[in-house]
Amino acid sequence: MRTLGGRYRLDEEIGVGGMARVWRAYDHVLDREVAVKLLVTAGDSSAFERARNEARHAARLAHPNVAAVYDFGTSQRGGRGTAYLVMELLDGPLLSDRLRRGPLDWHFAARVAAEVSAGLAAAHGHDIVHRDVKPGNIALTPTGAKLLDFGIAAGAGEADRIVGHTIVGTAAYIAPERLQGRPVMPATDMYSVGVLLYQMITGELPWPSNTDEELLNSHRLATPAPLPRIDGLADEVGDIYAGCLDKRPSERPTAVAAALLLAATVDAQVYLPPISGPPQHRAPLAEDPLDAVTSAYAS
Repeated sequence: MRTLGGRYRLDEEIGVGGMARVWRAYDHVLDREVAVKLLVTAGDSSAFERARNEARHAARLAHPNVAAVYDFGTSQRGGRGTAYLVMELLDGPLLSDRLRRGPLDWHFAARVAAEVSAGLAAAHGHDIVHRDVKPGNIALTPTGAKLLDFGIAAGAGEADRIVGHTIVGTAAYIAPERLQGRPVMPATDMYSVGVLLYQMITGELPWPSNTDEELLNSHRLATPAPLPRIDGLADEVGDIYAGCLDKRPSERPTAVAAALLLAATVDAQVYLPPISGPPQHRAPLAEDPLDAVTSAYAS
């Protein structure tokens, strides 16, 4: 059995994705089970920076709807450089796995969106923008939805990360202002929540797009489909959905507003951190929109 840092015993591999492998592990120091995310970073400085970025941002947050990060370290085994994150061990599937079985009941979808929004409210309160809210980064646990993977998170107001016409993120959930070179802003995450809400209720995306280029053009130019007629579907859910997908970031609901309204609609409870400080950052449009960023993205 392999032990990292003389402390974390790796017991069972429980997930694989991209360059990362997730293990069920045991923390000898604190006598508890944890999850350890291993990333092979030898010769790849960007992978190492992404792992450290995830650790630094997620570790600042203590919220029931954000998966806790406990530790970050590096290891050299077999000539390969490895960075590892030690995280809360979650009991439950990813939302992406659940959606493969079909759409969710709208009550449950609204509750998940409320909980994700509450987690985002905590991040936004620390000026952290997730930038990759999607089903694969949300776990469904007995205590509620948990937001994962802050690997490409950035500070509100920072310049967005665009390299050679490639924008980091996932095409289906990228807000239109990111394609215009605007600085990072919390409203970007709320656009992704709108896409997520429609996908949970319908099992589809709000636009009939077959390629990444079509998806990115839809974000910029297309009107999203309205929610279908469903018996009992609360008007407030449709209002939040439409508001989140407004092309104008300033017209989208904040994470706090979305969490409160959606939770109230389905009689759920969410935890919201105290609100203090200046209003959330709203950045002006870039003078020269990067219209060429229409077909490339990094997952």
